[in-house]
Amino acid sequence: MHSETMIRIGAVVAGLAVVSGAFGAHGLAETLVGRSGEHWDLATRYQMYHAGALLVAGLLAAKGYRTSIAAWCFLAGTAIFSGTLYGLALAGPGWLGAITPIGGSLLIVGWAALALARPPRSP
Repeated sequence: MHSETMIRIGAVVAGLAVVSGAFGAHGLAETLVGRSGEHWDLATRYQMYHAGALLVAGLLAAKGYRTSIAAWCFLAGTAIFSGTLYGLALAGPGWLGAITPIGGSLLIVGWAALALARPPRSP
C-alpha cells in the first residue's frame, strides 16, 4: 500500500469513527444500553486508535519505511474487530464474538510489524 493511500484511508477511518461515536451517542442512545453500549464505545475507540496507526504508518512509509504489512493489518484488524463489536452492539448474532479476537490479533500483528518496519537504507 502506498504512503498516500495509507494516510487517506487512515483519515477516512478516523472520520468514520467520529461519525460512529456521534451516531452511538445520539442516534442509538436508547438502543445501546448496558453491554451493547460498552461494545459500541470499545469499537469506536479502537477504530480511532488504529486510524491514527494508519496515519503513522503512512507518514513513516513516506520517509521510506516499509510499513505496508502493518497498514494492511491495521485496516483488516479494525474492520474485523470494530465491525464485529458494532454488530454485537446492534444485537447481531452471538457468534460474532468468536470472530472479534481475529481482528484483535491482526491489530497486534500490525503493531509488531510497525515496530519491525525496516527503515530506508542509508546512502
